[in-house]
Amino acid sequence: MFGIVGVWLTTVPPPDRRDATVERSDQTAEILSRLDEAHAQLGAAHQRFLELIAQADREQVWADDGARDLAHWLWMRYGISDWKARRFIETANALPRLPRVAGALATGELGVDKVVELTRFATDETEDGLIEWAARVSAARIRHEGDVVRRAETDEAALDDEIRAVSWSYRDEGRRFEMHAELPAAQGATVAQAIDRMSGTIPSMPGERAGGPGAARRADALVAICSARLAADSDPERATVVIHARAGHHAGVVTAAEIEGGGIAQPTVLERLLCAARIETVQEDATGRVIGVGRITRVPPAWLLRQVRFRDKGCRFPGCGTRGFTQAHHIVFWRDGGGTDLSNLVLLCSWHHKLVHEYEWWIKGDAEAELRWYRPDGTRYRAGPSEVEPRGADSQPLEAAS
Repeated sequence: MFGIVGVWLTTVPPPDRRDATVERSDQTAEILSRLDEAHAQLGAAHQRFLELIAQADREQVWADDGARDLAHWLWMRYGISDWKARRFIETANALPRLPRVAGALATGELGVDKVVELTRFATDETEDGLIEWAARVSAARIRHEGDVVRRAETDEAALDDEIRAVSWSYRDEGRRFEMHAELPAAQGATVAQAIDRMSGTIPSMPGERAGGPGAARRADALVAICSARLAADSDPERATVVIHARAGHHAGVVTAAEIEGGGIAQPTVLERLLCAARIETVQEDATGRVIGVGRITRVPPAWLLRQVRFRDKGCRFPGCGTRGFTQAHHIVFWRDGGGTDLSNLVLLCSWHHKLVHEYEWWIKGDAEAELRWYRPDGTRYRAGPSEVEPRGADSQPLEAAS
């Protein structure tokens, strides 16, 4: 016989989560309090920084400091991006007519990212209501609203065109190449159409189904378009993809080659490229250092210029790094006995090259080691902000000289 066991279940209604109180430890509460305090101090510092940027713009403090404009000076001195420097300048010049927004930044009510976006479209009549709204939404939402509002402006096409960029980098220890593009919609459609058209003409590789995956076929098409452009270039020296490979094997090990500008090419890839490549032998000393041509010629030969570009990557003016429109400069001028060697050649952008030759800036040192830059008055130029004692939280911007 089986007995019947009765089980009585007593249900307890769940607590109302709306009335629940989250208990925090004293340590957690202290951390949160300090974070909030630091956030407010950061907002006040950003507000003072922007006020000083506006003053620097009025006084043109950058004009004699090796910069093209204020944005160039800011990103060289403080290591911020060109895009952020220009947005900071726009914000700094907008805040004087938006005192409530400036106050919200100074107290930490709004963070600097939200303020940068809000100043694009806020006015003195709308700022009060916009601050309350901005505190509830994300910075991305504010940016979207700014995009919508500014579409009505007559120069919106020019503004859209300004925000365009293509960037790339190597990852996975140089084995992978990654590219990112941001373009106005019409230009992006042109790029997409060209890639899609080319992808339909590329034959499939063994084991790959006809047509292949869309993304992979587009990658092949992009390489094909760029390869065709380089092949048709009238200046083969500048249109050459340079790969540095060591001759012979070292202890039976086949080494990968280094692609100029970043990345590596595996031995099998190198073998394929060598079938149609120009091979140039460069002599090095016992330490692997390339030897220059000394006083034989003032103009660096193509192989030496490539070594300079490979070493410097961009302009060597402190904090600049511009990669476009660069030229090799003799640190000790050729007329003064300087040699056309790696140690005496340095890569400069056209702006800083002109500073040296026409505006009496000068350089000392070895391009293979440390370089020292000097202003026309003989004072040394150093990258980054000067070392100063921190001011108090209530410090005010300097008054403009009368």
